[in-house]
Amino acid sequence: MSGFRFAKYIPPVDTRTPFERLLEIFLELIVHASGDVDETFRWMEILDKEHKISTPDYTLEDFRKDLEKSGYLDSQASGGGLSAKTEKLIRKRSLDQIFGTIKRGGAGQHSTKATGISDELTSDRRPYQFGDSSSQIDFTASLKNSQVRAGIEEFNLEEQDLEVVEQEYKSQMATALMIDISHSMILYGEDRITPAKKVAMALAELITTKYKKDTLDIVVFGNDAWQIKIKDLPYLKVGPYHTNTVAGLELAMDLLHRRKTPNKQIFMITDGKPTCLKQKDGKYYQNSAGHDPRIINKTINLAVQCRKLHIPITTFMIARDPYLQAFVEDFTEANKGKAFYASLQGLGDFVFADYEQNRRKRI
Repeated sequence: MSGFRFAKYIPPVDTRTPFERLLEIFLELIVHASGDVDETFRWMEILDKEHKISTPDYTLEDFRKDLEKSGYLDSQASGGGLSAKTEKLIRKRSLDQIFGTIKRGGAGQHSTKATGISDELTSDRRPYQFGDSSSQIDFTASLKNSQVRAGIEEFNLEEQDLEVVEQEYKSQMATALMIDISHSMILYGEDRITPAKKVAMALAELITTKYKKDTLDIVVFGNDAWQIKIKDLPYLKVGPYHTNTVAGLELAMDLLHRRKTPNKQIFMITDGKPTCLKQKDGKYYQNSAGHDPRIINKTINLAVQCRKLHIPITTFMIARDPYLQAFVEDFTEANKGKAFYASLQGLGDFVFADYEQNRRKRI
């Protein structure tokens, strides 16, 4: 007999301690509060009044003291700032939230048919071939080959004597991650900067823990662009800025130029088209309405330059306006890169999937 069978729902038992339950809430709110501990506790007090997240036996004051005792808060910092331990935990939590559903054995393995920067020496030897690096030459074995061929008295070293050490190659990637911090990232009450920060922290944790020989440079851009460190990500805030995409691309290209890895790429998380340029005299040319040919054309030109330098750009547009999508399509066509019109919830999955694909691609 077909149909549905109903049973009484028994919620799972929460075996976490009061500290662990409050810590989960704290770690989520601290990202929204851009690392402001006092602001986070004010929000927790509001939640406590409405939802009773603490108990008479374990208050928020007890929780704060335990945070300090456990090393989650730095007592030397003004206002009891976050410790390096907490910053690391926030990045790991972001990694679990965004990339935790990826199946083992799927996308993300390091094996590749494309050669990258040499990694480790092997026990294999072979004759020298034109184009081999001099660092691969085994001079001890090469001198022995010369002695066997010509003898000691008439010693001379020829190309046929050279022997090189085989090296294992692994694909390595230099990534520049651009994050838009213009005012539109919090416009109309929609928080777009927090998901962007979570993605950046997850990607940073992925690279620093699983792909330790890869590099990640983080660039934020508003009216100007500047580089930030991984530890600064939880504290990132939106400013009263326009969107100077050109400045962000120029800095990203400069940072990647310094990297010796042949495989390079740019990720750009933004929610709007460029609206700002910095002129030679230091003044800003701005057009809040957007779609200004002077600004758009210079941005497109940089996309073309990146294409010529074999630097693909993957754009994650967290907005669905048709006129914004038109700009992204033109930009992506110029670079021959990729674009995703992602929702805030799906942003992390897109970043992960495309990052792994680019690792496999010979650039």
